[in-house]
Amino acid sequence: MNQDILFADIQTWDSGRQAVCFPAQQAGALIRCWVSLIWLEKQAGEVLTDEAAILTAFTSYRFDLEELAESMIEDEDFNQDGEVMID
Repeated sequence: MNQDILFADIQTWDSGRQAVCFPAQQAGALIRCWVSLIWLEKQAGEVLTDEAAILTAFTSYRFDLEELAESMIEDEDFNQDGEVMID
């Protein structure tokens, strides 16, 4: 795990984007990382219908998500807004 990339223990559900946001920090820069509801549902093997269930699923896969996001950050695989999107 790259210690130059730090993840805060913060996550928020964005119903408009249908994704959970979890921030990362690299060299003082804040990078917004997102995981789609579809990705979480695929991993959980069930439809997630409310915020509590979605955030619980996120917590279950946090370690994997941080590894994926870290790899994407290292590869500079950002969207047009400079964010990481896992879907």
